[in-house]
Amino acid sequence: MATGKCDISGWLVRPASGHLWAGLAAVLCALTAHSVRVTSDGGMDNAIVVDAARSWLAGGSPYDDPHFLYLPGAVVAAAPQTLLPRSVLTVLVPVAVTLALALAWACALRLHRVPLHSRLAALGLLALAAGFAPFGHLVRLGNWTVTAVLALPLCLLLASRGRWVAAGALIGVAVALKPLLAPMALLFVFARRWSALAVLVLVPALASGAAGLLLPDPAGFFTRTLPFLLTGDDSFVRLYEASLPAVLPRLGLPRAPAEAIGLLAAAAGVLCAYRRWSVGDAGPLRLVETATGLMLSAFLVSRPSYDHYLLVVVPLLLAGLPYAGSVARRPWFWLALVPQLPGVTWPWLETGRRRAFRDAFTLCALAVTVAGRSMRGGQGRKGLWRAPRQQRAAVRQESGVRP
Repeated sequence: MATGKCDISGWLVRPASGHLWAGLAAVLCALTAHSVRVTSDGGMDNAIVVDAARSWLAGGSPYDDPHFLYLPGAVVAAAPQTLLPRSVLTVLVPVAVTLALALAWACALRLHRVPLHSRLAALGLLALAAGFAPFGHLVRLGNWTVTAVLALPLCLLLASRGRWVAAGALIGVAVALKPLLAPMALLFVFARRWSALAVLVLVPALASGAAGLLLPDPAGFFTRTLPFLLTGDDSFVRLYEASLPAVLPRLGLPRAPAEAIGLLAAAAGVLCAYRRWSVGDAGPLRLVETATGLMLSAFLVSRPSYDHYLLVVVPLLLAGLPYAGSVARRPWFWLALVPQLPGVTWPWLETGRRRAFRDAFTLCALAVTVAGRSMRGGQGRKGLWRAPRQQRAAVRQESGVRP
């Protein structure tokens, strides 16, 4: 991490003032309070999971709702919410999602060895909450994507400290709740952490198997949900998907070539992620850029692929800003985020059903930026600590940054 006074990183890692923290608290409280006012049942997407749990408790199958896209473990996990009054859920879920997003940002900072009391800690979360539209969307929807947003940086933090089995167990739990982080299994393959990979696979398998035995339709995920995910025949959902197989047909390209392009792009992304891992340089950038490359590759082709999926990767990349050569230092990282600015009206893309084109631009631009960084290999890693030794020691003593 560059911490010299000649570099903005030195300013970012120093302690933030109380005024900055007060402003951040005000923004988060306002965002949460607004979500409480305009939603019910903790948000539309959380309500889908809770309704599935209610259907199960009433003797029905949660997979009767085609929009319930979770493994059986999510049904059991959502059951406690059915015991709470709807008015309580309306308040509790937005608060919990906001806190989980803040905790995910804290884990991303610690992964990059950035102090939690630094200016970047405050300004980064403020930028995500006020300047990144998917943040507010996720809080209002109450989508369980938040479990993946929190699990990924925490997993990488554990892996960076050599606790790969614990990291695999954490990803396994997240997959059992929502299979969004399943592509992370490739990271464990790249790292040849076979015991951790076995744990990652066994945790959701056992959890889903045990929960499935409690359902009237144990194989519902495979007989109903999986075909829905593979075919994507829901015309309403397709309007909000940002993956290439969903967006390109809306631009006039036939479905088969669109899916082929998506698969090729995802395969190229995986190869770039493997190249990034094979460089073998030390530090958090290797873990972060490999993991985000894998996730972005999956988002390019997965059905569905929504705007709030971007929160799985953007905080991890943003937290690497103090590092020379990081993705967040590249212009295209910031240009990719421009369509996600709240309050900006884009011509011909005003309606909510057309925002998928903006999301697709952000997704593709981020994927290309991360892939480009991967193709450059470990260039820039020697510049992680460019300040003189005495200056670095002084900054670490002041801000608590570990070498």
